[in-house]
Amino acid sequence: VQLQASGGGLVHAGGSLRLSCAASGSIFSFNAMSWYRQAPGKQRELVAVIYSGGSTNYPDSVKGRFSISRASAKNTVYLQMNSLKLEDTAVYYCRGWELTRGEFWGQGTLVTVSS
Repeated sequence: VQLQASGGGLVHAGGSLRLSCAASGSIFSFNAMSWYRQAPGKQRELVAVIYSGGSTNYPDSVKGRFSISRASAKNTVYLQMNSLKLEDTAVYYCRGWELTRGEFWGQGTLVTVSS
């Protein structure tokens, strides 16, 4: 399965973006799908995860502003990002994890938040 992330771009602080992660195959088998980000000089960090049962989890830094969802029929996972801050600037990656096959990563998509 290949994952293709898209939707990044330049946005003003306070604005919104929606990222998409399209899988080449079914996402039904994934136990969890998530979004990570990596800012320059920093470690990659988790920003959102959705489990196969539908539950979600977010770190405090994005809670209430970011929302992860999935459209299984489209084999796509989304990350809706609202009230963007300068510190949200990073390359965003999607990741799928399956118990039997391990993890799959998409290429990154750059999000730049300007003042």
